[in-house]
Amino acid sequence: MFDIVYELRQRLHEFSPVEARIAHTILADVDAAAQYGVTELADRADVSAAAISRFAKTLGCEHVRELRARLASAGAVGKRFLEQQNAPPVSALYAQICDDIEASLRHNLANLKESVVQDLADALCQARRIHVFGIGGCSTVFSQEMQNRLMRFGLPISACSDAVTMKMIAATLGPKDVVLALSVSGITPEIVSAIDIARTYGARVGAITRADTLLSERSDWLLPISIEETDFVFKPSASRYAMMLAIDVLATTVALNNASDNHEHLRRIKLALDRYRGGDSRLPLGD
Repeated sequence: MFDIVYELRQRLHEFSPVEARIAHTILADVDAAAQYGVTELADRADVSAAAISRFAKTLGCEHVRELRARLASAGAVGKRFLEQQNAPPVSALYAQICDDIEASLRHNLANLKESVVQDLADALCQARRIHVFGIGGCSTVFSQEMQNRLMRFGLPISACSDAVTMKMIAATLGPKDVVLALSVSGITPEIVSAIDIARTYGARVGAITRADTLLSERSDWLLPISIEETDFVFKPSASRYAMMLAIDVLATTVALNNASDNHEHLRRIKLALDRYRGGDSRLPLGD
């Protein structure tokens, strides 16, 4: 992978005055620079058209068209990753983080359909095996959280975050098995390919992901999450809370499907932990 923005920034001190003007012009607006013709870029940098062609070759491009293509690829990440935004004052930042979390929770709660959650919970309670697939970022962490939540009810569940192992597991499944696939993006190739294998052998699929994605299209039950990222890239993604909300709603629904037995499961866990570690009756299970 050739990162042209990195290359331009790292070599600024090496460039001649003419090359430096071109580099600064490009870095000022990478997305726009990808659209400029040779003449327009030359005019904006106050250099000749021939200088633009030579500059492209200096960067290892065969011609200006390749330079523009690389700039377009770099610009695809979006301006919020190319241009540093001013951070709000710390006193306001804490409140903003909290407000974004609350807004994400309320927005995503409205997207959850009770009938879909209940149908998926029923399928989980009846499944021979449950496998949770999640890879990268928060999906790995939340696949383990899903296992932790349903394991307490005596369900046969395991989490997997290894791309090869997911494919191996998928190839062993059948119509009595359920896969829970977690992905904020819904387009992670490793998840999608593993789900395709599982579906080949009749396994049913529940997904917590964005609607209208490759993963959502392959799911029998979809708990949709909506992500709205801000321009301040240093703030933790509120989408984590959208996925956590879906997991909490689903796990609680599963628990209520067989409330009497599951209440007994939780009592036994609490008793075992308290005998091992001590603590008061309000400590959460497993911590």
